[in-house]
Amino acid sequence: MLRQYELVERVLEYDPNADQAMLNRAYVYTVQKHGTQTRASGDPYFSHPVEVAGLMTDLKLDQETIVTALLHDTVEDTLATIEDIEKNFGTDVARLVDGVTKLSKIEQLPENDRAAENLRKFLLAMSEDIRVLLVKLGDRLHNMRTLHFIKSSEKRQRIARETMDIYAPLAERVGMYEYMREMQMLAFEQIEPEAYRTITQRLEQIRSEDGGQVDAIALDMKHALAEAGITTEVSGREKHPYSIWRKMAERHVSFEQVTDIMAFRIITEDVVDCYRALGVLHTTWQFLPGKFKDYISTPKTNGYKSLHTSLIYGKSMRVEVQIRTREMHRTNEFGLAAHWAYKQGNRPDGQVGWLRDLIEIVDASHDAEELLEHTRLAVYQDRIFAFTPKGALFQLPKGATPVDFAFAVHTDLGAQTVGAKINGRHMPLRTQLNNGDVVEIIKSAKAEPQMSWLGFVVTGKARASIRRAVRLKERAEIAEIGKKLFDEIALRVPAKIGKKAVREALKRLDMEEEEDLFYAVGAAKIEDRQIMEALVPGCTADLEDEPDWTRSGKALSIRGLTPGVGFQLASCCHPVPGDRIVGIRKAGEGVEVHAIDCPQLASGIDTDWLDLSWGKRSRGAVGQLRVTLYDRPGTLAEMATIFAQNHSNVTTLEQTQLDHPFTTYEVELEVQDLPHLTRILSALRASDAVAQAERV
Repeated sequence: MLRQYELVERVLEYDPNADQAMLNRAYVYTVQKHGTQTRASGDPYFSHPVEVAGLMTDLKLDQETIVTALLHDTVEDTLATIEDIEKNFGTDVARLVDGVTKLSKIEQLPENDRAAENLRKFLLAMSEDIRVLLVKLGDRLHNMRTLHFIKSSEKRQRIARETMDIYAPLAERVGMYEYMREMQMLAFEQIEPEAYRTITQRLEQIRSEDGGQVDAIALDMKHALAEAGITTEVSGREKHPYSIWRKMAERHVSFEQVTDIMAFRIITEDVVDCYRALGVLHTTWQFLPGKFKDYISTPKTNGYKSLHTSLIYGKSMRVEVQIRTREMHRTNEFGLAAHWAYKQGNRPDGQVGWLRDLIEIVDASHDAEELLEHTRLAVYQDRIFAFTPKGALFQLPKGATPVDFAFAVHTDLGAQTVGAKINGRHMPLRTQLNNGDVVEIIKSAKAEPQMSWLGFVVTGKARASIRRAVRLKERAEIAEIGKKLFDEIALRVPAKIGKKAVREALKRLDMEEEEDLFYAVGAAKIEDRQIMEALVPGCTADLEDEPDWTRSGKALSIRGLTPGVGFQLASCCHPVPGDRIVGIRKAGEGVEVHAIDCPQLASGIDTDWLDLSWGKRSRGAVGQLRVTLYDRPGTLAEMATIFAQNHSNVTTLEQTQLDHPFTTYEVELEVQDLPHLTRILSALRASDAVAQAERV
């Protein structure tokens, strides 16, 4: 553990103007506050914040960050308060400590019960000042280094999984690869102990048998580059066990089949020498096509720059090579922290693009579980590059689609997407993008996000935006049904209801907007009696205490509402426009629409029934038919022809019975209304290919 004077000396080495008194005060404060507390290792608890502060000095961070590292656990684990921190160390340090504390509190909760509000506060604090994240990453790295002291296997697994899912990707996104690799290694050891032991043992075996082969290859590369007049530093190593494990899992291969387990790094003096070195390597050894990546001309979003290539050394040995300048190497290993300088008027922009996306995800996410899912997606590591027609570059996760691309460009563009061209060709929206694709988004001002998109989008921003749009539309349509029901309820009170009465009712019901009230009515979250009492207090005193009073007798129209959003069409009877319908209103579930003769209605459903109508010009639904064909060649094609001639699309077709010479199918198809479905049934019954056709 660093002693007090050693920590101060470390800071003064790179920042001679640092406030020694504040650093000394913070060191003493954390020792006093943590007192006799101990860690699982048996060490004094204050050794942890001191070691985290030491990690921050390795990154040469400013004194406020060092003090924050020393104090980051005092509010959570001692009697100290944020007010105490602000009084003793200033507003900036208090704000940073508060930001780090927010996420630490979340970690103590079960995953399904995490507090979304605390995570929101952490992400917002991080967006305002990235030092919150840097301290938290240092805190997590030191905790991972001492994880083996925790006795509970379950707790070790939970912490390791959280590190792998959230903190290692966050470290990668700010370019702190050194932190990322170590956290992945330590987490991998806990999550897959058998695989970790097996791979490390194999690597040790290779190391003992290779006879200095890594050094020999590095020396060969250095000589080849020196002969070309290029001054370089060349180093080689085996890949990390986790990197090998992930490659084995992705490619479904054994350890023996992973041929490129050796990686070499070449450090040059300038950018020109990077490309010259690349040329020498490619002319001296065979280059593996498809394995070259130029992150110098096109850096990663976290600022990472390097040339990556793969070569065949000797007859069959594959090796990976990274080529970069010394400055690139320093930035690549420690990313944002490598050039972080907090000086008055010269503060770097903490709101890098992906961080702005995270804040947008915070606003769009509905609950804690959804927020965590979207956040994991937003820090996903493996990336591809795609371009707009004007040449703007966007980085996306592997598996991204044009819809992900559209939301990455702008949320409004994603919401208005109706089609896409990839490299000039019209392609389905679910098409996965490849490196270098040029994507043109076709939009319409009348379009809106579709629920079906959630089946193929992969970015957190897209998923959060789609879910939010669908929720808003669902709320609006349920509120529209609720407005119609409210108007009916208002007719049953002994007074004329105006705007003033509604405003007073909202106050009594503790609601802010009329739409809140209408949504509560439509979603059956409030009873008729409560609404009547809020509108005219005392008016329900003489009414019988029954769950359902006589309504006006006028059917509610569902015209203009969207099936699956404002209401659900029951799958048991598949009502279509023209059928006589009723609605079943279940608390919190909205309205389910049934045909009046649906057998399920006779089962005594104990819920609120609504008299519904389709409204004029209502169009579009799914009809279900049971069709028995003669079992001979061409009959299925004839049935399909009948559907096509009647302008109906088949959504599902299932063979339910084969009883020679008959075959029975259940078909779901898109129809406009009841007359349309009737015409299709008539055409089927008139066909020689059809033995029987009926609506289900």
